[in-house]
Amino acid sequence: MNSLDANIRNTKTKGELSSLRNNGGVPAIIYGGETPNETVSISKKLLKSLIEKENFLSSIVTLNVDGKSQNVLPREIKYHVISDEPIHVDFLRVVPGVKIRIEVPVQFINHEKSPGLKRGGVLNIVRRKIELKCPSEKKPESLTIDLDGVDIGESFKISSVKLEEGVTPTIIGRDFVIATVAAPDPTKTLFFPAILNEAVHFPVHLIAPAAYAPPAGLHLPVLELLSPETNEPVRLRSPRIPLPIQSNT
Repeated sequence: MNSLDANIRNTKTKGELSSLRNNGGVPAIIYGGETPNETVSISKKLLKSLIEKENFLSSIVTLNVDGKSQNVLPREIKYHVISDEPIHVDFLRVVPGVKIRIEVPVQFINHEKSPGLKRGGVLNIVRRKIELKCPSEKKPESLTIDLDGVDIGESFKISSVKLEEGVTPTIIGRDFVIATVAAPDPTKTLFFPAILNEAVHFPVHLIAPAAYAPPAGLHLPVLELLSPETNEPVRLRSPRIPLPIQSNT
């Protein structure tokens, strides 16, 4: 869990806030729960290092205010219109039982164990983040989808994601799709109408088995590969089986 040191501030005027920012500080406010709002200041350098991390606005931060720790959620960051430097932050206290709305990132694991991806399938991600409504103390860091055993044509819907009790998506009434494993698009693939006679080190990457057959009606482009060493055409073997290739250039 990320942490930040903060100090109680008594700045009220624009001049005092400007002086705070010029000295490397960022004004902030802590609100939520039954505790009165607190106005604090934090280090701009430390704040920027956390902002640069992924999903800062959906991560719980431990804020140490004059020696007392409390968990908060960053809810809003204001930036300078010209320098793009952070100039103010709003923090929401994590109070047990109080529900919040927050976007959580979706993570995919075990790509290498998916038969569909091994056969050239494409993982189409429809939603990279899901907005959830949940008690602040139960906020998940991310939603994990396991691709182990997933084949072409399969999809992941929100109903397939296991959520803790009390955690629900803000979109209700429909089982929306998060991602699918789709077949490769043949129109985006270059086909070489032969099998190479020998292993040649080219800026070319095989993306399907040699037995791959192009869809009916697809016109294959005529390609000529030159050896990077001799600049001579490569000798080819059977012209009967098209070999799909994808240029790295």
